[in-house]
Amino acid sequence: MHSQLESKAVINKNSISLDSYEKMAEYYFTFVDTKPFNAYYERPGTLSLLPCVTGKEVLDAGCAAGWYTKWLIDQGANVTALDFSPSMIAMTQKRVGHRAKVVRADLNEPLSFIADKSIDIVVSSLTLHYLKDWNVAMSEFGRILKQSGYLVFSVHHPFMDFTYFNRENYFLTELLEDEWETNKGKVKVQFYRRPLWKIISSVIEAGFTIEELAEPMPTEKFKELQPKIYEKLTRKPHFLFLRARRN
Repeated sequence: MHSQLESKAVINKNSISLDSYEKMAEYYFTFVDTKPFNAYYERPGTLSLLPCVTGKEVLDAGCAAGWYTKWLIDQGANVTALDFSPSMIAMTQKRVGHRAKVVRADLNEPLSFIADKSIDIVVSSLTLHYLKDWNVAMSEFGRILKQSGYLVFSVHHPFMDFTYFNRENYFLTELLEDEWETNKGKVKVQFYRRPLWKIISSVIEAGFTIEELAEPMPTEKFKELQPKIYEKLTRKPHFLFLRARRN
């Protein structure tokens, strides 16, 4: 049994969308389990890339309301979950109780509370596009992962962000802003768009070998619930999925 870790991490003053996720925490906890984009598109894609987690030390990097944290625990993993939003941390704790180590931390800063080569798998779901610079996060993932440990993550697809927001220069890394519908109205959310080469090079330069890069289709259940959006996703990818291994 685990107890919640005290927050010792520094929250970077340049971190974005903290207020947004504070506002959305209850919404995430209530609706994320069944929201089609998560349940029938993102999660099947990420889970398809994960190795067996039973008995493994796993970091859920950007745990939000704790869906992956709970799933990993249920599969027999020993989980450390982190997020920079206190309200999201509270939602994760509400979901899993004392069955995981849960800590407030910022991926823009060193993960000093995690020992070198102590983690078997890092999973990060739709989180890394909130970081302007991936160097710190990738370096820390490389430090904490054991030899041949896995990094599995999903992010916004660079094609989607470039076309949907009608940007002029694909090769820039730039801050974008969107509005998301919630049960309490619209919430503004900021994130970074970057070209594919920058995603790939950030992973390789941190000492990882990329094993798989995926652009999976949404599931048939998604089609049942939202057929028009399903058709769009089968022609224009929304998320990008990647599995890499520490050299």
